[in-house]
Amino acid sequence: MPVIKKFFKNRDNIGLVYILPWFLGFVAFALYPILSSLYYSFTDFRLFRDASWIGLGNYRRLLNDSLFYHSLRITFIYVLIAVPLRLVFSLIIAIILNTKVKFINFYRTIYYLPSIFGGSVAIGVLWRFVFMREGLLNSFLALFGIGAQNWLGNPSTALYVMSLLPMWQFGSSMLLFLASLKQIPESLFEAATIDGAGRVKKFRHITLPMITPIILFNVVMQTINGFQEFSGIFIVTGGTGGPARATYVYSILLYDQAFVNLNMGYASALSWVLFVIIIALSLIIFKTSNRWVYYEDGGDSR
Repeated sequence: MPVIKKFFKNRDNIGLVYILPWFLGFVAFALYPILSSLYYSFTDFRLFRDASWIGLGNYRRLLNDSLFYHSLRITFIYVLIAVPLRLVFSLIIAIILNTKVKFINFYRTIYYLPSIFGGSVAIGVLWRFVFMREGLLNSFLALFGIGAQNWLGNPSTALYVMSLLPMWQFGSSMLLFLASLKQIPESLFEAATIDGAGRVKKFRHITLPMITPIILFNVVMQTINGFQEFSGIFIVTGGTGGPARATYVYSILLYDQAFVNLNMGYASALSWVLFVIIIALSLIIFKTSNRWVYYEDGGDSR
């Protein structure tokens, strides 16, 4: 008992006790699985079988896997389309919700609610219902005499349709943009008005530079999310990444190897390659950010 009392007299020790549940959870459910997957990436590990060490065998295999290159190309195209669209849409909504009108707090809540209740699965089901051959979009186009289009069944349009899906999951990005817009000093806009600047010039020379730190954060986070996109495309395509694998993103390849083919070793290697790609792209974004990110204290982003 004296030892315990002496232990708890130290404030630092009390803090350690408070974080102990989180730390145990982190070790058991995050750190251990991460290190295990790294080990399994160097093994021939079939589910329900013992793993056997094969060194770089899985990594040599993926270099000769045409599906690896195909899914990587599809994922890059998806990210290049989906991330800018999502960020632009989020910024537009944030600008609209930054206006001073009656019941503006109510409108902000309404716009953010779908991000709380509408997960990727729900949005995926809705997207399939809208863009299927007998869906809402074709029903609307029929009113103008336009024939039904096979949006999700045509390899030339399916990926572009799926790239629009993240636009409706704009809540978190919109909220960050809105917070950054509210932090811009009103005196800057007043001075610009006196100088005769219009709305476009104010947006270009005041609003955009002042919110570039948040733009950087959103670009990094949405790029990471984009490369890991799975549930929406999986639900809409029925897990096939179709048609003709036109929407066969990297996460579906990883899922197929792990839970369809039960090849956990190869799937682990694929996941670590994806990890390296995401880290490399994040570093590139941060490295180039000093050219376009502005900080109020006069420093740059380096």
